[in-house]
Amino acid sequence: MNERAASRMRVVGMIRKESLQILRDPSSIAIAFVMPVVLLLLFGYGVSLDARHVPLGVVVEQPDTNTASLIGAFQRSEYFDLKSFDSIHAAQQAFDLREVFGIIWLRNDFSEQLLSRSNAPIGIIVNGVNANQARIAEGYIQGVWQVWLGHYARSRGIELTLPVALEPRIWFNAAVSSRDFLVPGLIALIMTLIGALLTSMVVAREWERGTMEALMVTPIRIGELMIGKLAPYFVLGMGGMLLSVATAVWLFEVPLRGSFWLLSAASALFMLVALGMGLVISVVAKNQFVAGQIAIIVTFLPAFILSGFIFQISSMPEAIQFITHIVPARYYVAILQTLFLAGDIWPIVLSNCAVLAAMLFVLLAVVRRKLHKRLDA
Repeated sequence: MNERAASRMRVVGMIRKESLQILRDPSSIAIAFVMPVVLLLLFGYGVSLDARHVPLGVVVEQPDTNTASLIGAFQRSEYFDLKSFDSIHAAQQAFDLREVFGIIWLRNDFSEQLLSRSNAPIGIIVNGVNANQARIAEGYIQGVWQVWLGHYARSRGIELTLPVALEPRIWFNAAVSSRDFLVPGLIALIMTLIGALLTSMVVAREWERGTMEALMVTPIRIGELMIGKLAPYFVLGMGGMLLSVATAVWLFEVPLRGSFWLLSAASALFMLVALGMGLVISVVAKNQFVAGQIAIIVTFLPAFILSGFIFQISSMPEAIQFITHIVPARYYVAILQTLFLAGDIWPIVLSNCAVLAAMLFVLLAVVRRKLHKRLDA
């Protein structure tokens, strides 16, 4: 038997060994296929950064046709749920008890002060505890007010002069739906968990069970050992990716405007990076519990917080922005959101893939060096 055939047999044997280990451990199957569905359902249905059905208190001191028309404009908006109060005092009490998120106050001189530049006929109070929702709600309120004011002026043949005439045009996510960028970004978290968490315990398990010594005396090479251990988990990760993409497109109706094959290729590259991170942890830690904890802290939490999945990187302090450059999920999230919402923007995809490829090279070099030292020890 020549050396190439022997090498192939050793790799196949190691892959078979790891595959049997996965099949005997239901938790690996659950992490690869059950966890993605659970996370997608939780984030797809339970997490929303959109401000919709915001409870607003309304105080109208002098009802007339103008106030009724303006309140009607707010009632027709999907962003607000209105609750009427007889006085501003009663509305403020409900505001303090958090029964309403904000207050719209139309004073008794509302109709007289319309189109006046000296006094504002409408008062707005917004709860600023949640700063993000407060800014969004304030923008929606101002939008309804400006649209209604424009209709009011045109109905009376008056030209409404504004300092700036806004004509918004939103690209890539015209509905401004947080689900359309949360769900694609979630795929990065899922693949990070599958790749890093599962493989972080691969070598640690061998040390813990005392089977590493048996591997040391076999003729298997370091490269063959790495391929044999990574291949089954690579298949698991890609299966989880396919399940996640299918759920995103068919269940949540997130548009996939880019090439599916390009998405698959980029996902395969990121999966290898995640496997590399998990294997580095596995080589360093000889205890499965310790390896699992390190994997969560070093891979999952940075992917969740520092990848741009939820929090905008440009809004972070400069020191934190610098740290995000060593988080692989940052580059994969950029690829996912581009391919899903914008399409095949090659400069973005290729530049981020290049960084992932460089990270993969470094990780595999570290694994080979550390694993070689351990086998010689």
